[in-house]
Amino acid sequence: MKWLNPLARSPKQLDGAAAEERARAFLQAKGLVPVQANFRCKGGEIDLIMRDGEVLVFVEVRKRSGTGFGGAAASVTARKQARLILAAQLYLQRYRFPPACRFDVIAIDAGEIDWLRNAFTA
Repeated sequence: MKWLNPLARSPKQLDGAAAEERARAFLQAKGLVPVQANFRCKGGEIDLIMRDGEVLVFVEVRKRSGTGFGGAAASVTARKQARLILAAQLYLQRYRFPPACRFDVIAIDAGEIDWLRNAFTA
């Protein structure tokens, strides 16, 4: 019997990881500083956590090969936003005095990056 490697990643997972790396490099070039990638908790996952000056930025990275069905930005639904907010709240529990924060979306459609600052609020 062939055993599955739990560390093996599907092509979709590899594509997502590449998109997150591209988003991180893009944001770093814009002056943001990486704090953490792929923060996972019971409530959900945050792709990237960055610093923009004194502001902590929670970044959702979405990639689509085309703009059909509304494109990458439209895929950040109200349900997804709620999961991101919950994950951010759990992340912020490590701070005695949490910093100012915001939620950004990096939407990659057909290879083009669109940075949506303050894409939604908690």
